[in-house]
Amino acid sequence: MIRELDLLGVFLSPMAALLAAAAIAWLVLRRLLELTGVERRVWHPALFNFAAFVLLLSSLVLLVFGPR
Repeated sequence: MIRELDLLGVFLSPMAALLAAAAIAWLVLRRLLELTGVERRVWHPALFNFAAFVLLLSSLVLLVFGPR
């Protein structure tokens, strides 16, 4: 069963924690891609960044709430 997170009396959805974790991972991944020069070879950088974030978020959701 999915439970809410209690943060100083404020109940948050577990999705909020997953969004924060995905955002941090995305920032690290984006920086690595900029340093290696991959971002210059991408056709549409904004679309690529959005797709990378969605892939990271969906991977985290599957990792945490995946089939058991």
